[in-house]
Amino acid sequence: MQLMIILDGTIVTVALPTIQNDLDFSQGGLSWVVNSYLIAFAGLLLLSGRLGDLIGSKKVFLAGLVTFTLASLLCGVATNQEMLIGGRFLQGVGAALASAVVLGMIVGLYPEPAEQAKAMGIYSFVSAGGASIGLIAGGVITDALGWHWVFLINLPIGAIALVAGIKLLSATSGLGLRAGADAIGAVLVTAGLSLGVFTISQVSEDHYSAAELGIYGAVSVVLLIAFLVRQAKAARPLLALRIFRNREISGANIAVVLVFSAGFGFQFLNALYLQRVLGFDSMQTGLAFLPAPLVIGTMSLFFTAKLTARFGTRRVLLTGLLFLGGGLLLLSRAPVDGNYWVDVAPTLVIQGFGMGLTVPSVIMRAMSGAAPADAGLASGLNNTAQQAGAAVGLAVLATVATSRSNTLLSEGTAQIQALRDGYSLAFVFAAGFVFLAWLVTFFVLRDTAPAAGAGAGESAPGSPEETVRDTTVKTVVVH
Repeated sequence: MQLMIILDGTIVTVALPTIQNDLDFSQGGLSWVVNSYLIAFAGLLLLSGRLGDLIGSKKVFLAGLVTFTLASLLCGVATNQEMLIGGRFLQGVGAALASAVVLGMIVGLYPEPAEQAKAMGIYSFVSAGGASIGLIAGGVITDALGWHWVFLINLPIGAIALVAGIKLLSATSGLGLRAGADAIGAVLVTAGLSLGVFTISQVSEDHYSAAELGIYGAVSVVLLIAFLVRQAKAARPLLALRIFRNREISGANIAVVLVFSAGFGFQFLNALYLQRVLGFDSMQTGLAFLPAPLVIGTMSLFFTAKLTARFGTRRVLLTGLLFLGGGLLLLSRAPVDGNYWVDVAPTLVIQGFGMGLTVPSVIMRAMSGAAPADAGLASGLNNTAQQAGAAVGLAVLATVATSRSNTLLSEGTAQIQALRDGYSLAFVFAAGFVFLAWLVTFFVLRDTAPAAGAGAGESAPGSPEETVRDTTVKTVVVH
């Protein structure tokens, strides 16, 4: 299932320009092919995790797998914008159901620490491999068969995973539905986030007046405030607000939101830059992206844990953020007639190096600040921060790029130059998100000394660096 989720994220990115042409999406509207997925994913993660506790992880996982696979079929046969966006939303529902319980299932299947470490290593390899495969496969499939098949490829993978899941996964009894889940809270947070992202994405469009967008934005804020009020009063909240009293958890999750805002928005816009400005086809775009996930996977799997064991997560995180932000600033300088090997590939290597240091380190900090009793809550909050950050960041950066390009076009600038300048400004904004995360890390998070006796290649049992191998390596790539 994890392979399918990661594969879907990257394979769709490469196919976006072709989808835009075929279904006549505007650039702002095109972002909803991604945002509709992210909104459902982010909004339902907390509720999905609770459902796993209530009715059993296996049932929730299989329900998510079936939902995701059937939604992929709907996307694959889509003939208009509404069908595709609706199918993507349902894919997000399925991804939330499955992702919310999968790490807990791995821990249950492999209770011994050594076995867990191996299982998490395989899980991480699948995540990094899925991103790389998706980038290449997206281009090959789009060019050879058409964009519909980037979704239909999920059908055989989903069928195999379903059969394996039914046969291999052990059923677990949950607490029972009478124990309760905060469905009202899930509705409030999903509706508030959806309306907020929609409002941001429409700023550069001509469909709504400034007053109308102001009203939509205000309603979004009210819904999110209502969610927080609900969580403060609910007997069994999706998000216990007491967790925000922990400075480490709050600061680390703010950094997570900012990092994923930059990372996902960059991936979306860079695909458009490569195709719209440099003239790459889908296959070339997929291959062009490869340096980043390869470097991210290498750093995350083999080096970051050793570096954090020796220098501490805060120092590694600060270093990674500088590389990531610097890479984005360098990419913003890429010209209209840019050379891939000179203007793009080096920036992807730098960003990959930075992301490979940043993502595992920031997740370690978010998880290590939680008490054992709050580990599940911290994990759910972290997953939600990742997906919410990706959705909002994509909407903001796409809006920035579109607004800048439209302004330049109205002033008589050539279209390709206007597109390039729009993407360039968005990359600068993305770098701004990263440097804000650096400031949060520097001023909010405290130094934690490396565990005594932990060398460059080992972590002390129970340390934050050891915790990451048992909690979340799932986001070694921004999918």
